[in-house]
Amino acid sequence: MALGINEVIEALKKTVDPEIGLNIVDLGLLYNISISPESDIDVRITMTSPMCPVTSIILADVEIRLQHISGVGKVNVDLVWDPAWNPEMISEEARLGLQ
Repeated sequence: MALGINEVIEALKKTVDPEIGLNIVDLGLLYNISISPESDIDVRITMTSPMCPVTSIILADVEIRLQHISGVGKVNVDLVWDPAWNPEMISEEARLGLQ
């Protein structure tokens, strides 16, 4: 059975920014997911700021969660800064939860 994008997204929703208390998907930190025919996963993510003190924790958690998906091949996590993150990227559901 081929690895699906929804399975990857659900795994990434378990990675929470410990400072904000929201998962990286709802925060809008996830920019791209690519899954190869061999079930290798490439993800592009950003942080809320280049000075984010928990960047290494989040990156490690993302990699571990993706590696634990059944049938996954290689995992590559790219940290990018373009486009720059802004609060408008937070999902509507998460935004309502912050109020």
